[in-house]
Amino acid sequence: MSPTQRDITSLIHHPYTPPDGFAAPQLGVFKASTVYFPTVADMRQREWKDKSAYTYGLHGTPTTYSLEERLGSLEGGAQCVLVPSGLAALATVALAVLHSGDEVLLPDNAYGPNKALAEGELRHYGITHQLYDPMSPQDLASKISPRTRLVWLEAPGSVSMEFPDLAEMVRVCQARGVLCALDNTWGAGLAFKPFDLLGDAPAPGERGSLAVDISAHALTKYPSGGGDVLMGSIITHEPGLHMTIKLCHMRLGLGVAANDAETVLRSLPSIALRYKAHDQTARALAAWWQAQPQCAQLLHPAFEGSPGHVHWRSVCERTPGTGLAAGLFSVMINARYSQAQVDAFCDHLKLFKIGYSWGGPVSLVVPYDLGAMRRGWPAHLKRGTLVRFSTGLESVDDLILDLNQALQAHLPGL
Repeated sequence: MSPTQRDITSLIHHPYTPPDGFAAPQLGVFKASTVYFPTVADMRQREWKDKSAYTYGLHGTPTTYSLEERLGSLEGGAQCVLVPSGLAALATVALAVLHSGDEVLLPDNAYGPNKALAEGELRHYGITHQLYDPMSPQDLASKISPRTRLVWLEAPGSVSMEFPDLAEMVRVCQARGVLCALDNTWGAGLAFKPFDLLGDAPAPGERGSLAVDISAHALTKYPSGGGDVLMGSIITHEPGLHMTIKLCHMRLGLGVAANDAETVLRSLPSIALRYKAHDQTARALAAWWQAQPQCAQLLHPAFEGSPGHVHWRSVCERTPGTGLAAGLFSVMINARYSQAQVDAFCDHLKLFKIGYSWGGPVSLVVPYDLGAMRRGWPAHLKRGTLVRFSTGLESVDDLILDLNQALQAHLPGL
């Protein structure tokens, strides 16, 4: 017998409500576009901007509110909004605070898509940009003009891994009253706190005397940890700035899927353990590379001699031996080897997969044409072909064996 229309109605409007009091390690997943209101009066008085109520799925659910609050605590911020990717976080910040006639400054070693955003959409909107030397606070200061509204910082820089004088860069921005935003994907709220760079905040969650204004984070990396989620966050400490970003976020119609939010929530409790494991593996592999004659230069902030190592220590290692670094490093392969040889080396790796992103369980490798990515060859980098490695959670010994077999096959010793 086919169900009657009344049967279907009773399924949709079933009277059962599960009892309160269910508690488990993982939070519930709330999926919604429509949110019910008991009365018209209640609908008209609800407010979503301060998370005191729910109005529509795009504006937040218990699942996304919970993730936002936990991420804010992780980075030491006060407010957070979620976006569909790390790049969406960078773009939302730009669209929220920049207007026609404004200028944005980016480090020359910035994440490539952020540069492309400035060269494309922002330029179309009448917003100009300049690139500054990421290792020179003086160069940054010289480029700030009355039109400069936003400065992007990266610590360390994308691909070439230079760690800037982050504290001095922030001081330059503060002295000139310019917003500074940090791409904090590498630090992840663990290597250092972007809203407390000097460690002098009086209480947990309080802003320190030296802090960025905005932290953008690709949750795709360490917060997710599985290489299977695209998501980003924008974290702030100042309520007015947060509301500017939140309203732009709302007007752009940005949202994240509840199941993706659940995946990140499930991964967050282990982020510190995973970050340390990635860090330890990266340092072991970096030390191995440093001993190989094919390595012209090691680029890892925690290693002495790497560009900006002293700045990494000042921000990430206030007590000797305690500093953290992500599981990411680059190697400048000696210039005697051709790009084709380096590419063949990468192709010959078995455990390292060729792919972008990082922070997942599988180790990754990507060779880059650094010369095409910069205005000129940086003076602090030796000539050669740059290869970036992202460490996964495999055995260090197995990864070294894999590197060695590919090295012997395509990059024979000098």
